[in-house]
Amino acid sequence: MSVNQQAHTGPPYGQPQPGYQGYQQPAYGGQSLPGVPRSQYGAYNGPMPEYQQPVPPQGSLRAPPTSGAPPPVSGASHPSGHLAYSQFDHGDVQNGIPASAAPMQRPPASQPFLPGSGSTPVSQPSAFQQYGPPPASVQQLSNHMAGMTIGTATASAPPPAGLGYGPPTSVPPVSGSFSPPGSGLYTPYSATQGPPPTSVPQGLPVAQPPFPGQTVSTQRLPTQVPGFAPPPPSTGVGPSSYPPTTGAPRPPAMPGPPLPGQTLAGPPSSQPNHVTSPPPPSAMAGLHPGPPMSGLHGPPPPTHPPQPGYQMQQNGSFGQMRGPQPNYGGAYPGTPNYGSPPGPPPPPKRLDPDSIPSPIQVIEDDRSNRGSEPFVTGARGQVPPLVTTNFLVKDQGNASPRYIRCTSYNIPCTSDMAKQSQVPLAAVIKPLATLPPEETLPYLVDHGESGPVRCNRCKAYMCPFMQFIEGGRRFQCCFCSCVTEVPPHYFQHLDHTGKRVDFYDRPELSLGSYEFLATVDYCKNNKFPSPPAFIFMIDVSYNAVKSGLVRLICEELKSLLDYLPREGNMEESAIRVGFVTYNKVLHFYNVKSSLAQPQMMVVSDVADMFVPLLDGFLVNVNESRTVITSLLDQIPEMFADTRETETVFAPVIQAGLEALKAAECAGKLFIFHTSLPIAEAPGKLKNRDDRKLINTDKEKTLFQPQTSFYNNLAKDCVAQGCCVDLFLFPNQYLDVATLGVVPYQTGGSIYKYAYFQLETDQDRFLNDLRRDVQKEVGFDAVMRVRTSTGIRATDFFGAFYMSNTTDVEMAGLDCDKTITVEFKHDDKLSEDSGALLQCALLYTSCAGQRRLRIHNLSLNCCTQLADLYRNCETDTLINYLAKYAYRGVLNSPVKTVRDALINQCAQILACYRKNCASPSSAGQLILPECMKLLPVYLNCVLKSDVLQPGPEVTTDDRAYIRQLVTSMDVAETNVFFYPRLLPLTKADVDSDSLPAAIRNSEERLSKGDIYLLENGLNIFVWVGVSVQQGLIQNLFGVSSFGQISNTLSALPVLENPFSKKVRSIVDMLQGQRSRYMKLIIVKQEDKLEMLFKHFLVEDKSLSGGASYVDFLCHMHKEIRQLLS
Repeated sequence: MSVNQQAHTGPPYGQPQPGYQGYQQPAYGGQSLPGVPRSQYGAYNGPMPEYQQPVPPQGSLRAPPTSGAPPPVSGASHPSGHLAYSQFDHGDVQNGIPASAAPMQRPPASQPFLPGSGSTPVSQPSAFQQYGPPPASVQQLSNHMAGMTIGTATASAPPPAGLGYGPPTSVPPVSGSFSPPGSGLYTPYSATQGPPPTSVPQGLPVAQPPFPGQTVSTQRLPTQVPGFAPPPPSTGVGPSSYPPTTGAPRPPAMPGPPLPGQTLAGPPSSQPNHVTSPPPPSAMAGLHPGPPMSGLHGPPPPTHPPQPGYQMQQNGSFGQMRGPQPNYGGAYPGTPNYGSPPGPPPPPKRLDPDSIPSPIQVIEDDRSNRGSEPFVTGARGQVPPLVTTNFLVKDQGNASPRYIRCTSYNIPCTSDMAKQSQVPLAAVIKPLATLPPEETLPYLVDHGESGPVRCNRCKAYMCPFMQFIEGGRRFQCCFCSCVTEVPPHYFQHLDHTGKRVDFYDRPELSLGSYEFLATVDYCKNNKFPSPPAFIFMIDVSYNAVKSGLVRLICEELKSLLDYLPREGNMEESAIRVGFVTYNKVLHFYNVKSSLAQPQMMVVSDVADMFVPLLDGFLVNVNESRTVITSLLDQIPEMFADTRETETVFAPVIQAGLEALKAAECAGKLFIFHTSLPIAEAPGKLKNRDDRKLINTDKEKTLFQPQTSFYNNLAKDCVAQGCCVDLFLFPNQYLDVATLGVVPYQTGGSIYKYAYFQLETDQDRFLNDLRRDVQKEVGFDAVMRVRTSTGIRATDFFGAFYMSNTTDVEMAGLDCDKTITVEFKHDDKLSEDSGALLQCALLYTSCAGQRRLRIHNLSLNCCTQLADLYRNCETDTLINYLAKYAYRGVLNSPVKTVRDALINQCAQILACYRKNCASPSSAGQLILPECMKLLPVYLNCVLKSDVLQPGPEVTTDDRAYIRQLVTSMDVAETNVFFYPRLLPLTKADVDSDSLPAAIRNSEERLSKGDIYLLENGLNIFVWVGVSVQQGLIQNLFGVSSFGQISNTLSALPVLENPFSKKVRSIVDMLQGQRSRYMKLIIVKQEDKLEMLFKHFLVEDKSLSGGASYVDFLCHMHKEIRQLLS
């Protein structure tokens, strides 16, 4: 797919609908919500008028710019001495906090390097920060400069740091080898060399391999640069660096074949569940090393005097050459010469990966700048520290970023401005997020029978932004401006500033997050709810019994039932439990406390499901303990000799639903299922897996359920408050896209353990099950997001159901789930009043108490685009874009979705360049300081298994990852798309700290070291071939590299400091993630290494994804295309 082609077939993905500025629609998780009228989400339904305007006509993408400007530099580099792009720009705080609020000062760094006019190609304004020492040699320098200077722009507004890619006129593009004068060849960079040098501000992660067959345009050097031969009279644009629009199919996106059973999900995500089973053939030999891996240097000194006298040499002395890369064609065939006689191909050049923005550097800088001080939420529109920074939150009137994170904390005042920037306005909300022990849980406020105080008109709940007037007798709503009488019992006098004198005594007046006890009016049928129930439903077909799964589940439940969730001060949990087993028929168990032995009742009429007993099915664990224990001992024996291989699925959910209806309570079904439900029954499925559909218009059907039966079932479940958590243990295709519909729409979770084997997968499954049973969960939940006048919530993404356009309904909502909400303008906003949002979640606690949890957040509004770009949060933006794209694949070809993502991000960056950066040559890539990681992270999303699967990624893996990402919070998508890579051999065994992370590229690995890579689903421990024998002995308990077993599922417990340190790091990482990660030992040059390399997201991927360097060049080209 040609990355640089705009998708003309459908509206670009994520573009705003007419009338709304460029906010993409968040749909939580990228799914289309069943039951919601399609029109409500405009994203993919047909071109939206307003997006077309920036899209150049199709032909223009490749045509030479009429101005005669040289082609975009796809990866200009700048002298290594200059980090051409500063970490912090003038006034721009990293992460976008307004300078005034930011404690740290950044040296100015946003000036682009403008060689075009000057005599010395390299002299940059002092604003460049240098990362690392100046180039040691001219040759090095020229490599850096070859086409890309990354300068930071001095913006008219305080500019963000930018990447300067040298102006086209003066520097050859990096991405292509540049041709000596007279040569008309544009050699693609992919063919001759490694990634072009990129000099982007340091700090972007990269993840996508180049597109096959792409030629990158190279520029000729203009005469002005000393040391370069004069360019041919007309500088033309070479063919675009990505494959021809019509053409070349993308190679698969994954590095090596994953193990059977495994999917490599998004860039960084091979699912945990996937890796088991025979390792793939070693396909990875052809992986091409990513950008060089020299260590990152800290930020350069703030200024760097121009260095005259570095000349670019054209004699081939540019950085190392790379051999041809797999899957990448040679030069674009038949490239027109645009006015210059053909000549020999020029020597390749390469962009220095250390000169482009590094995610690691950005993360480290934020930790050091913002990790020590608490984040106090009193002021409006403050950008919080990054999710990777460990910080303490003090609630002083705005919700903690643990509950809500926004794509921007300073939103445009008008829809026109929002449309112009294309920055989506979205909030990622995690209403029941777990807080660290040192932070206070939200206070529970009880207003008695009258219930919470609310605005008469819009029904917003009392919050810190309400304005009391007339001596405290009335209040004016901050959302709709309506004036409401204060109820007599709530009256309080005002002090001299107009604040109520009980301001600090009432959480709802002084805090951003709090809870109200709901009255009976907030309950179903106007009666208080009963405590919820948990029903365990176990597949006892042949596969489940033979693998040892049934016995394992039964043994675990005996002890796990003591840990059911309970309210803080309760002696025991109020949750009742029930048990069902099934294959082609269902078996219900009576475990009433008065029985000596459990009784089994079989329902074989699965077409008309009913629950054969009421009394004795749902019981209190302590009262019925002996009967339950007896049952759990008997189940594995009862089915030990089963020969039944077929299973049903929908009737199992129906049975649980009927049981909850009969008991008049909400609850959760824990279903343990092994195979495609092909037995004759409602919801029966057929195997429709077809890899031939990949990259066709029918590919979207692979993500859609094969029948609407499950959508209707999900709707019934939501109405009853029946949440479904599904544990899958497939040995072959299972149709996750269909089986996942009910868990997804009820707010439940799916866990997948492909090729489940007791010895290797038991710990992971049991840890997941324990956490799933014990975690905080709210039942029968309804969430509504209210906004102040001027914006409104228009789109939602996540695991939930919607029966109207405003209420997000979830049978269950746990502490790990997020709902992403997109906002659009429906009026003008004012800079003075800002914008407010209030998220209200009505739910039943695990003790059966009906509660309202309220989160409030105030944002700034701006009339200057620079203020918008200075207050964005890239991690949240990527979370939203991934969910938007992952929902898009349900309705549009994957290529359309990818093109729309690239186009939207190019528009965001082009708008910044055009309106905020100081004027500079078009050859420079200038990125906003707080978005400098947008290209690298976006590339990771594009390379993910959902959008660019490798040959070994199964259809089920893609559907699984798609649903998983849809409910992820910002911290989870951050590590999922750009995994964390730690050098274990550099760990200090005497301290508690982690070793400093390194960038995700093969060039950063040394064969004498051991590394750990984690992405939230898997933990890889990579062992180099030259690791010292002592380290191998200490960590694995064997004497040589050859003896290390790659089937270990846990590190051996050895009594030495290195073993203890590494195990403590693994335990610490496991504790930070919502799922237990699968541990995979990878030996260098072993067949499993292909899988590991899939997660080195700054390198090219075997499935055709671009390297970070190549993608950066491509984005630069797209931006120039838009600007021209």
